Amino acid sequence: MFGMRKKSGDPELDAAVRELAGADTVAFGGVGFAGTLLPATEAYRRVGEAFAQRPRQAREQVDWLLRHGSPAGRAYAATLLEQVDPAAARAAWTALVDDDAEFTTFAGCTMGTTTLRGYAADRLAGNRTDDDAR
Repeated sequence: MFGMRKKSGDPELDAAVRELAGADTVAFGGVGFAGTLLPATEAYRRVGEAFAQRPRQAREQVDWLLRHGSPAGRAYAATLLEQVDPAAARAAWTALVDDDAEFTTFAGCTMGTTTLRGYAADRLAGNRTDDDAR
């Protein structure tokens, strides 16, 4: 479905990357009135935590996700890189700015749709939501 991926040796990291690879929505915090965390949001957080415990394996998985993930998965991957390698994140966003693939976004109760092009351009301009700092 998304290409062959070398497993990291960490089942939780592998499961989180699989979740992000098929994500169709980007949300960094709870969504809706109940503030429910989406599975992709939980996976994003697990991969972020993996950078502290297994940085090499986490980076390999994020690099794979940038190449093979869904549009939302690639947005999550580039956002994860911002936390550990800002130069690599900038390169990732620059590469994504030519991609018109669409995905859904959530900020609290507000749902929207964007393209990787628009999302990447916003990130390169320094625009971030309050939720994605989590």
